[in-house]
Amino acid sequence: MDDLVKQAMVKWPEVPDCYGWLGLDARGHWWMRDERAQDSGSFQSGKPGSKGSILKHEKLIEFINRNYESDTQGCWFFQNGPQRVYVELEVTPYIWRLEEDGTPVAQTGQRSSETACLMDEQGRVYINTKLGFGLLHSLDVHMAAKAIEEDIWRIENCVAQELQCVYKYDISPQKTYLERSA
Repeated sequence: MDDLVKQAMVKWPEVPDCYGWLGLDARGHWWMRDERAQDSGSFQSGKPGSKGSILKHEKLIEFINRNYESDTQGCWFFQNGPQRVYVELEVTPYIWRLEEDGTPVAQTGQRSSETACLMDEQGRVYINTKLGFGLLHSLDVHMAAKAIEEDIWRIENCVAQELQCVYKYDISPQKTYLERSA
């Protein structure tokens, strides 16, 4: 986490958390979700306009990536100064790309090492790493297939609906917050 962010957290400890305004899609893109996007449906719904606007500002994306982590309930957030901006996940908290040597790299740019490879009932491939759990980017599935064929990786079958519970992450902190507040 950035030092300036840590300093802001100390200076302003009572800033309320923010829900629903930031999303991470299955391709590792960050999305800004204004009120219109949120009114169009959940980030995961796939309804037109519900994702919002894709972020393209490189410095902002780098800032989000450096300050992205999870709380004790498995809700992922971006620490924006003193405010936590909780992230709506399309699928998982990390989206993994593979380097040519097979090293997983998260959408945040962090490298890790694979500890498990899973495939769900729809054929989506997931990687659990020392850094955390995530979906393998669809453009790199062929590299995972090669690692499996060469017996470098061993694949385990999984059920997509069980992954949040098993790997302890929440795809919709906004929904969880609203349910707790009701």
